[in-house]
This record gives sequence, C-alpha cells and structure tokens, in this order.
Amino acid sequence: MSAENKALIERWFEEVWNKGRGEAIDEMFAPDGVAHGLGPDLRGPAEFKTFHAAFRQAFPDVRVAVDDLVAEGDTVAYRLTASGTHLGHGLGFAPTSRPARFVVMGTARIANGRIVEGWNVMDNMGMLTQLGVVTPP
Repeated sequence: MSAENKALIERWFEEVWNKGRGEAIDEMFAPDGVAHGLGPDLRGPAEFKTFHAAFRQAFPDVRVAVDDLVAEGDTVAYRLTASGTHLGHGLGFAPTSRPARFVVMGTARIANGRIVEGWNVMDNMGMLTQLGVVTPP
C-alpha cells in the first residue's frame, strides 16, 4: 500500500501543481477531505480548488519538485521545493515579478485511493522575503 500511496502523492504534485489541472483535485482529494496549514482549513475539493486557483494565479509558472517521500501505513510524508515567478494578485498583494524558491513539508493521509487529510508547512517567510514583501529582523 505504501508504494501506491507514494505514487498518488507524486501524481498529485505533478497533475495539480505542475500541470495546473484543477479537475485532478476532484480525482485525488476526497469529498470530505481536509487540508490544514494553507490558511483556514480547506474542506473538500471545492475549497481546495479556490486556494489552488489563487496560488496558481499568483505563481502561474509554479514548479514543484518532490525531494523526499516516506510512507508508512496510510500516511505519506513529503518534502518539496517549489519555485515560480510572482506575476498575479492571488496572494492578496500586487505582483512583484520576482522569482521565489521555497520549501514545503507535510503529510497526507490516504483512504480509498484519495487524500483525506493533509498537513502542510510552507516557508512563507522565505517566500515573502524573496518577493520583497517583508524584511526579516
């Protein structure tokens, strides 16, 4: 089961993020799934699609590289490197036209071939610093 779960997570990042296929969210995210750590909890595919559209609007060229995957039972832990150019208003502030590269770590719990729960930790401070939006102390 672990190999199948890892394959689902690799497919998730390739299809949903690298290819921008919003419809793939319906295929891989359970109707009662929840994503934590991306702002308020996102419940179900519709709420996740709203986040996805806003993020891809901000970074239309986003690329996600899966650096590490570890699976045990129904859970997959991942470490990613994401990069893109901030070209849209999707983050709630004017585009900076600057590139950013940042790390994302998390876990996904899988049931019946779909993601039912995800926990995400993103280096927002690093991203916002690269975009020139914040200056660290």
